[in-house]
Amino acid sequence: MTPVIWRKAGVHDADALALLGSATFLATFAFDHPGQPLVAHLRTEHSPEYYANALAQPGVDIVMGETPLGAPVGYAMITPPSHPDLQQDGDIELKRIYLLGPWQGGGNGRQLLEQAFAIAAERGAKRMLLAVYENNEKAVAFYERAGFTAIGKTVFMVGDVPFRDMVYARPLI
Repeated sequence: MTPVIWRKAGVHDADALALLGSATFLATFAFDHPGQPLVAHLRTEHSPEYYANALAQPGVDIVMGETPLGAPVGYAMITPPSHPDLQQDGDIELKRIYLLGPWQGGGNGRQLLEQAFAIAAERGAKRMLLAVYENNEKAVAFYERAGFTAIGKTVFMVGDVPFRDMVYARPLI
């Protein structure tokens, strides 16, 4: 398999992140998300403007994985926590973590997660939160193997369609 080179993304990576975010979200969720709301979600939540605005925020970091030729294959987005009923002081959130299918299953997901943990450590975070679609069994198993445990539920909107996500947490210290 082609090796992955990990680096922090910058605002100049917004176009690549938008394409990668749209491709991975569509590949992962097209099986049970209605088409129109899914496409509308991709247009807003995975647009170049979304990523440029996110990367301009001081509390947001994105780690991006590329092939040696510079093709984007995955990323992780680390943000301040967004689950007020479940969060504690010292929390950080793994908002998104996606890899293209051919780069899954060979340790790249774990490497990307380690990159996210390193950013959390740089920020002095004590616990990492993440939300995962309850029907995404592959992702749930990955997070549980990595030491995350379920602490609650939330609703994730795709357009005007609600989906139930599980919120997971993992101590970092």
